[in-house]
Amino acid sequence: MMTAVYSPSFQLQSYPLMLLPQSSCHFRYPSRIRASSAIALETSESSSVKPAVQMDVLACPVCYRPLTRRGPPGLNLDAIYRSGFKCDTCNRAYSSKNMYLDLTVTAGMEEYSETKPPGTELFRSPIVSFLYERGWRQNFNRSGFPGPEEEFKMAQEYFRSAEGGLLVDVSCGSGLFSRKFAKSGAYSAVIALDFSENMLRQCYEFIKMEDPTLSSKLALVRADVSRLPFLPASVDAVHAGAALHCWPSASNAIAEITRILRSGGVFVGTTFLRYTSSTPPILRPFRERILQGYNYLTKEEIEDLCRSCGLVNYSSKVQQSFIMFSGQKP
Repeated sequence: MMTAVYSPSFQLQSYPLMLLPQSSCHFRYPSRIRASSAIALETSESSSVKPAVQMDVLACPVCYRPLTRRGPPGLNLDAIYRSGFKCDTCNRAYSSKNMYLDLTVTAGMEEYSETKPPGTELFRSPIVSFLYERGWRQNFNRSGFPGPEEEFKMAQEYFRSAEGGLLVDVSCGSGLFSRKFAKSGAYSAVIALDFSENMLRQCYEFIKMEDPTLSSKLALVRADVSRLPFLPASVDAVHAGAALHCWPSASNAIAEITRILRSGGVFVGTTFLRYTSSTPPILRPFRERILQGYNYLTKEEIEDLCRSCGLVNYSSKVQQSFIMFSGQKP
């Protein structure tokens, strides 16, 4: 999910208080996942014929088998909210009663619970989720982040070959970029995915405040980036904004992203670098000690990680501690 480095000069923007709810090579590939074709479903209860038809995008997080769906078609908030999902192999049901579809392994468990590393748990806080776009994210520019608008334009350049396909914004946080991708109209569907329940609720609130029509263009899914609930080779583009350093295992996450990408699919990510070539060697050990608790990498490590997970056509852009990197599935 998106995150930041603590800044002692952190300033909040002034916003009215609201209550939280409860809840590069470019190739063209003719075969794309479309919002209209990505979903197959069971007919409604009142229908006289109820064949069990399976989806060809979403998968069970336990066994990775396709999910059976009962409800209206579409990869969007409105349709998914009125749908039920089931894995016929594991006999597990998944619902979207909290405005998002929960496709974590622990979804629906009543007794068992688990705690993630601090870098993940911090962003499950309702306070941090509320503040993320109200001052927190704005401090990224101190580390060289160009700002959301410019970062969006840069990402869109990398995603040119994925236009018309399905985009998944993993670790989407409060949906800052998910909403921009959906508004662009460049994709058949956009899925905002995060492990934090409160970040997804904030995304839902922003959709209601900014542009309610986005509910027909955007879906919210709760999932673990190391166990993405999608079938192999089913996604055209994956975005991960300011996220990699928060993942418990960056290698597992990027391996999962590679698994779900179609041939020619593109992955674009941004993160904070541990240090750059301009960082004096004498200061590097101190910087690493200060940044403990997060998985900050060097640009060389990020490239090695992407290539080792099978991505090709790797490229990156660095500005101070900011890096945007991209790879393509062969």
